[in-house]
Amino acid sequence: MSKNIIITGTSRGIGFELVQLFSKAGHNVLALSRNEHPIQDLKLANVACFSFDLSNHEAYKMVEDFINKNWTQVDVLINNAGALLNKPFSETSIQDFEQVYKTNVYGVSELTRVVLPFMKNKSHVVTISSMGGVQGSMKFPGLAAYSSSKAAVITLTELLAEEYKDSGISFNVLALGAVQTEMLEEAFPGYQAPTSAIEMAQYILDFSLHGNTYYNGKLLQVSNSTP
Repeated sequence: MSKNIIITGTSRGIGFELVQLFSKAGHNVLALSRNEHPIQDLKLANVACFSFDLSNHEAYKMVEDFINKNWTQVDVLINNAGALLNKPFSETSIQDFEQVYKTNVYGVSELTRVVLPFMKNKSHVVTISSMGGVQGSMKFPGLAAYSSSKAAVITLTELLAEEYKDSGISFNVLALGAVQTEMLEEAFPGYQAPTSAIEMAQYILDFSLHGNTYYNGKLLQVSNSTP
């Protein structure tokens, strides 16, 4: 049975691959990204997309209007969009932190809040975090804003699972290890990750459709490295 899926950060990397996988599997997708052209150009069946900036308050009304007009309900929300800043902490300004947190924390929080009224029993909110946001995992210098923002959405997920535990809606967070994406290449030029974007997208697709049967309010570490 086809489901209604919302995915953020779909212009490249994991989000770009996810949209194609969901479309191929026969699901309806709303693909949200500041740059809508990469998805638009694919002309995929059952896929709608428009330019969406998580830090723009007005943009959320467009999502609400789309759901009301086209779907009435949402089965899966994948908070995948992320802003990555690699900069020594001593050079990082409050504006740098604000920019990263607007996308990685406030954007996740607000889009989830807007979409929740359209979700029902067995709906699933999946937020993409990072191993850098997990306590006790390996940390990389230069990622103070990014990794701390990714830690914030882990606790947010746990809180929402508790607050909505009687609704039947599940909230889980995936902390990804290094994945070979354009964003990683920009932050760490030349670094070769062990996992491709398409491999990770396939895992996230399967988890978003079935993981809520087994998990709620959980952080899953999706990484083949330790710690």
